[in-house]
Amino acid sequence: MSEIVGLVGMSHSPFATMTPPQGPEQPGGRFMADAARVARAVARLTPDAVVVIGPDHFHANFYDAMPPFVLGVEQVAGFGDFGSRSGPLPVATGLAWSVRDALAQSGFDLSLSYALTADHGLVQSYDMVCGTAGIPLVPLIVNTAAPPLPSLERCVDLGRALGEALRAAEFAGRVLVVASGGLSHWLPSNDPRDLSAADQRRTAMIHGRSDPHAYDAVRVPRIRAMGGDPDAHVNTAWDTWFLKQLGTADAAPVVALGDPGLEEQAGSGGHEVRTWLIGQAAVALPLVWTSYEPVPEWITGMGIGTTFEVD
Repeated sequence: MSEIVGLVGMSHSPFATMTPPQGPEQPGGRFMADAARVARAVARLTPDAVVVIGPDHFHANFYDAMPPFVLGVEQVAGFGDFGSRSGPLPVATGLAWSVRDALAQSGFDLSLSYALTADHGLVQSYDMVCGTAGIPLVPLIVNTAAPPLPSLERCVDLGRALGEALRAAEFAGRVLVVASGGLSHWLPSNDPRDLSAADQRRTAMIHGRSDPHAYDAVRVPRIRAMGGDPDAHVNTAWDTWFLKQLGTADAAPVVALGDPGLEEQAGSGGHEVRTWLIGQAAVALPLVWTSYEPVPEWITGMGIGTTFEVD
């Protein structure tokens, strides 16, 4: 049986790899320094595998068939967007199949991938937390960008089932759970029903699978143009509340917001906190250490939380 050794919740941002800070006094400097502290703490935990829960930003999943959850079981390759790692990642295949089978028995029919593409939403946090240790991962992609989204309640239920699956797995090792996403940030609509979406962008969201690199080449300049604004909207008060709430291990007040309340407080990008809800429900422990830096230049409130102490 597996032993769950803890949870790391961590924000990601394209600008963390595109325009990394050159010192602690620059935007994102505190976040990057604390992420390195977390990586050292994780190394001391010596996990044998890591379950990474993260979103996709229209690099693998499109509206030709948009799944709420995708589990990778064999091959995983980083897309390489925004300076994140490209190429193959190590996969804990045996553990992944144990998770899939147990979740199916619990009523979760996840989409399955033998050849998963993972973008910066998963790869960035995996690399920041695990470094170059080559720890095999089980990737779980959660649809947080493309309505209709899995409900907040469903995500919590999935997390509980994931925790049970990990504890019952035949994998005899130590498992770390990493949740990648959030916190507050405001992004353009990704809903094809939104008539204000440009025709070219809407077409790419539906048909981008035919050439995802061409779609990304158009998307990258648009994302770059959003960065660097010190007055970009970040809801520090909500981000701080969210981290404190997970310190109680009680997701009910977050779930009670519903999608409209969550988006009002944390923006459309705030839906990524679903990954944190899944991760904490799996580990069933409160956050005991947190770090937060609002980085409007990265259009995101950059938070980290762990269920173990960080020096």
